Amino acid sequence: MDFRHTMKGRRALSAVAITTGLLLTVAGCGGGGDNDSGKGSASSSTPAKPSSGGNATQSKAPESDPPLAEVKGENGLVLTVTSAKRDTGDFVTVEGTVTNNTGTIWVAAEWRGDESELARNGGSIAGASLIDQKGKKKYLILRDTSGRCLCTQFTGGVRAGASAQWFAQFPAPPAGVTDVDFQVGGMPPASIKISEGE
Repeated sequence: MDFRHTMKGRRALSAVAITTGLLLTVAGCGGGGDNDSGKGSASSSTPAKPSSGGNATQSKAPESDPPLAEVKGENGLVLTVTSAKRDTGDFVTVEGTVTNNTGTIWVAAEWRGDESELARNGGSIAGASLIDQKGKKKYLILRDTSGRCLCTQFTGGVRAGASAQWFAQFPAPPAGVTDVDFQVGGMPPASIKISEGE
């Protein structure tokens, strides 16, 4: 009899433990009450998904802004400027892409400039400049204390048919100056407009 009572007791304890565990799980998964202060559950802040019916529309990726400028070199190189922003700290960051349609690997040899820091800036866009035609001023890419440009280095070059992103940072022209020309290597100048950074 002791054995039978012991088994019944163990079964009752097991049932109570399982029931308690299930109740705690359900309580933990439930949404918070109305008195939560800004810490709603993940489900409350997730937008509702459309039903899987035939009329559901898929969200489209946001369209990218058109480039500020695009110029083509005589050998099939295409330079695109996608943004030019005046940042805090009195400098301008210019960004874009270069597409290599030359049929061979491109190493940016004529884009590195002709300054004394060539060894540190080989295969880069270090020779680029911003030209303020009205103010008759030319702005060169900023350098760090070691003489390296604050710009992209095309390590290993750009393969034929491939594109690479680049950036370059310049001293900022005076606040009223927004229209400048971006010039690098033998590429035609690209007329761009500087916008205010966020």
